[in-house]
Amino acid sequence: MLVLNKFRAWLGILLCGIAGFCPMLKVPIKGNWNLYQSDARLFLITYAIIAISVLFLFIRKVGAFKFMSFVMAIWYVLAVVAVYFTANNYTKYGFANKLIGKVVHFQWGWIVLLVGVIFMLFSIKKTQLEVKS
Repeated sequence: MLVLNKFRAWLGILLCGIAGFCPMLKVPIKGNWNLYQSDARLFLITYAIIAISVLFLFIRKVGAFKFMSFVMAIWYVLAVVAVYFTANNYTKYGFANKLIGKVVHFQWGWIVLLVGVIFMLFSIKKTQLEVKS
């Protein structure tokens, strides 16, 4: 039987929701970029996953929420890799890519998103039912 710790689940969802507006990248001339400014599709897909997770939490589908937590964890890894490769392969010129890769830095918003994903993942545990005879 799956048991859901609602406090951890809501805290994880809240942190994931807040993380989209935290600084994700530091771009030299333009300043800090959040998830929407770095890639709008990445932002929309992230918030779609969060919205579906909230829906499953409201209708008390613990197995589906667990699945969406794993989807969010996989999506986090894919997002970090995608943003890293986008920053390092922004143009078709090798010199410009190396220069852009050195000046664009990841910010603390990724850590907030990671903590939110970890809270979502560890909000569900499997327990055995006790049978009293």
